[in-house]
Amino acid sequence: MGVHVTNRDIICQIAYARIEGNMTVCAAYAHELPKYGVRVGLTNYAAAYCTGLLLAHRLLNRFGMDKIYEGQVEAPGDKYNVESIDGQPGAFNCYLDAGLARTTTGNKVFGALKGTVDGGLSIPHSTKRFPGYDSESKEFNAEVHWKHIVGQNVADSMRNLMEEAEMRARNSSPST
Repeated sequence: MGVHVTNRDIICQIAYARIEGNMTVCAAYAHELPKYGVRVGLTNYAAAYCTGLLLAHRLLNRFGMDKIYEGQVEAPGDKYNVESIDGQPGAFNCYLDAGLARTTTGNKVFGALKGTVDGGLSIPHSTKRFPGYDSESKEFNAEVHWKHIVGQNVADSMRNLMEEAEMRARNSSPST
């Protein structure tokens, strides 16, 4: 699974290598999200998660595995791994290709990874690079990760900026 983040878009692809060149099996783009109700913030962590989720659903639907591997149905902030079901085709297994992106904790690439895993694809990963992981205590806080997935961190930042702007406006108004 390749994830590429540009200034205006997030691109998630499932591809494999051939001598002739890479062959793309399935792709999803963040600029497609307005069709599904996401109108703004198409390059943030939440959009990366949604783009990864869209990719997983498209891929599983393409191969008729969407009824077998439905993915995460509970709270998507928690750790989740797809396991193969006996008597059924194995889970679709792939590996993350972050490209030249810096793989720091909380990077959007890991939002897309979490979206594809929650969508039903099997990708080896750990929670160490998700938002909410504390490297000092070596603990993962799923609630912090959940807030990034739903965009609550962006809403909180906007609320704080609006409050600061109101305070500045009140303090700078001329007194009569």
